[in-house]
Parts: sequence; structure tokens; C-alpha cells
Amino acid sequence: MAISEDTDGMIVTPRPDAPGLTRAVQGVDQDGQVADLSVVEERPLTIFLNSQEIVTAMTIGDYPEYLAIGFLRNQGMLRDDDQITRVDYDDDLETVVVRTATQTNHEEKLKKKTRTSGCAVGTVFGDMMEGLEGLTLPATQVRTSDLYALAHRINRMPSLYLSAGAIHGTVLCQGAQPLVYMEDVGRHNAVDKVAGWMFQSGTTASDKVLYTTGRLTSEMVIKTALMGIPVLASRSGFTAWGVEIAREIGLTLIGRMRGKRFVCLSGNDRLIRDVDPDTVSDEPRKNRRKSAEK
Repeated sequence: MAISEDTDGMIVTPRPDAPGLTRAVQGVDQDGQVADLSVVEERPLTIFLNSQEIVTAMTIGDYPEYLAIGFLRNQGMLRDDDQITRVDYDDDLETVVVRTATQTNHEEKLKKKTRTSGCAVGTVFGDMMEGLEGLTLPATQVRTSDLYALAHRINRMPSLYLSAGAIHGTVLCQGAQPLVYMEDVGRHNAVDKVAGWMFQSGTTASDKVLYTTGRLTSEMVIKTALMGIPVLASRSGFTAWGVEIAREIGLTLIGRMRGKRFVCLSGNDRLIRDVDPDTVSDEPRKNRRKSAEK
């Protein structure tokens, strides 16, 4: 599972020019002229845990090992003390097999399946709220100056979204530093890739922020909490159930981050407002309109 390093402190960066992630297609524009476009690929990936088939996800195809591990982790099928002995990915068969030192059987969990609001149709097995009871998230504080710096940098970083659109991004951050930036057709896939990277690398979550380009839904809130990350932020808006769950478990939920603006609907006590918003550059009105259309 190779990762890319750059000189700006990031460990995994978007790969908009990677082969196989997009395809060149030709269409006709509003004036009847030929238009060349780059569109995102979408392909199936079947995830196995040992000998048991778990799910087939639609994905762009990068970091399949991290996606599989993160999905299993966020479904409660991989525990903290589980030892992964091997991860086998077969590009031709479009399968990834996660093998553990102990036997696993999740037949009962697989019988209960919930289709979520995620793009490319997210799936949750078992009780969606499983693992949240008694959960205590770290009391780490977050500086608003760091949030502004993160949003400014992430929204201008080369990515598949900027080159082809039709995709979501999720970024693991620490302070004002983005660390791991994953993209996929579904926001649930992107956050699962981050979860897989964290599990494999043994990265702690207590001082991290998760930034996403997508809506702050119940699924995103639950996944973030189960990863142990105390702060979830987005350019986009909220769902009522997402806000309700965030308030119940004490997760800081920040949305509509555009320029100098943001709204915190849960966990405001973690925020240190160390910068005057009037000193922050506002987002151009045309960009605000694009954000509202997501």
C-alpha cells in the first residue's frame, strides 16, 4: 500500500493525474460545439473478511486496501486488538481480502443492512448506533485560525474534484496541517479510506480534525465518532439526525465553512476563537453559490 509524500507535511495527497481514475469522454456543449471532458471512473470492489464476503462497494479504485480495512473497522468487524496478517488485492477480480489472525463470523450482523444517504449508496450493517453508547470523545480544543487555514488550503489543493468533479473528499488534519486526503464517489468511502490508513499506521485520533466536502449526515457523524475523532467540519450543510447524534455524543460539528463564515451546531466548547473573522478573506460570491449547490 504505497503512499505519496510531499514537502508540505502531507502524507497522502490527491492523485488527480493517476492512471485509471478518470476517463476522457467527448460530448456536445450548449452551443452545439464538441466538448472534451475528464470524468471519474466508477467500479465495483468486493470486500472479504477472511473467507466471508462482506459487501461490494462502488469506488474509484484507488487505495482499495485502506478502503476495505476502514469499512470493516467502521462496521465494528475489526476491533482494536485484531491482528491483520495479510491484505490481498486482485485488480482483475476486483476483490480485496483482509485476513486476520483469529477466525471471524459476522453472519448475524450481515442480516441487518441499512442503506444510507451516502452518494453511490452507502451501506451500514447491524445497529447503526452500535459502539456509541458510553463513548467519550477527547476534550481537545480547536483554534478557529487553524480551521480557516485548513479550509483555505484544502479547497485550493489539486484534486480529482477540481479536475473532474462528481467526487467527495475527506481530509484528516492536525492543527492547521492536512495529513491524509482521500477522495471517492461516495463520502462514506473517502472516510473509510482515512479510517483504514489510521488503523494500519496506528495513528491516534484525539488531536485530529476530520474535514469533508460532503454533507454532515448521521453516517458521517457516526463514522467520525467511532474513529475517535472529536471534530468534524465541512463546506456543506447538516442533516437534523446528524446534528442530534453529534450533540448526544459530544462531537464538535462545524458546517457551511465558506470564507470567513461557519456554523457550529454541536460542541462549541472546543472552539478557541483566536482570530477576528473580519481579518479573514471572504469567499468570492460565485464560489459561495457553487458550495450551496453541492
